[in-house]
Amino acid sequence: MTALLLASGAGWAIGWWIGIAVVFVVVALVVPILYLAHQIGGQATDINDSLMTTVDQTASLGELNATNEAAEAIVAGLARGRSRLGG
Repeated sequence: MTALLLASGAGWAIGWWIGIAVVFVVVALVVPILYLAHQIGGQATDINDSLMTTVDQTASLGELNATNEAAEAIVAGLARGRSRLGG
């Protein structure tokens, strides 16, 4: 009976050591992944800020078609005036 109790206690000790080793291995694998995810998150914030600046700086391009139409109308009017003046 004593041998059974000693074997049982040794089994628990071995189980605990294996469990602790598994936890250390998992932590050793997860920590670098979390660190890289944190870096990517920081870069994503910088990229998003740059894109928002680009949106603000290019907002006026939405009116480019209206500007082109107005310029075409002005050029056509100038061409008509030139032809009426004989030029």
